[in-house]
Amino acid sequence: MSNRLKGKVAVVTAAAQGIGNATARRLRDEGAQVFASDLDGALMAQETGMDTATLDATDYDAVHGYFSGFERVDILVHAVGYVHQGTIEECSPQDWQRSQSITLDSAYNVLSAAVPRMRQHGGSIVTIASVASSIKGFPKRVAYCAAKGGVIGLTKAVAADYVAEGIRCNAVCPGTVDTPSFRGRIAELEAEFGSTEKAWDFFNRRQPSGKLGTAEDVAAAVAFLASDDAALFTGQTLQSDGGITI
Repeated sequence: MSNRLKGKVAVVTAAAQGIGNATARRLRDEGAQVFASDLDGALMAQETGMDTATLDATDYDAVHGYFSGFERVDILVHAVGYVHQGTIEECSPQDWQRSQSITLDSAYNVLSAAVPRMRQHGGSIVTIASVASSIKGFPKRVAYCAAKGGVIGLTKAVAADYVAEGIRCNAVCPGTVDTPSFRGRIAELEAEFGSTEKAWDFFNRRQPSGKLGTAEDVAAAVAFLASDDAALFTGQTLQSDGGITI
């Protein structure tokens, strides 16, 4: 593992499991001083080699209070998200609001708190979006596609506003990734597909590469964008999707 992030202060949200957890570990292993937070504080506290905290990213005041403790932030990775399963007819107002609150409003809260800690020296922001967004529509993902499309729009707007101040802002857009939350959705879809095996097969076939991504795959893309190797990348979407968007 390289030491290309040595001396960098990195803040990662939704870091207790899945993509956020793999990212926090990858940044730590590449030399960054990592501050990792999650709504599940007990699970987060099990991590080693990083500072951990309990944080509800949908709470504007809590987020800004958390970031007030940082004099500087060099790397921010925002990984909070929620996947609602359903068409627009199957998406209640409550489902819609929950999707936007967890996925899009949290991104606003976190980026608005972090940017002031980056303006004096620059830095790299990476949001975890999705190919299910403004990039590509997927069946039964209306709320999720809308929210992640908003994350991409927010990412590009922040990139445009702060490029002259040395702040880069990019989005990693995974395809289907084998994470604990994904396995939870597989269990929910067992009845629809007839068996767990058929549900897995559906998602595997959706990837032209024939296999699901891993959280570590996504973390590698994030680490690249966080590093000086990506010095000219800003306002970009990096599709880590196994060929879905070819």
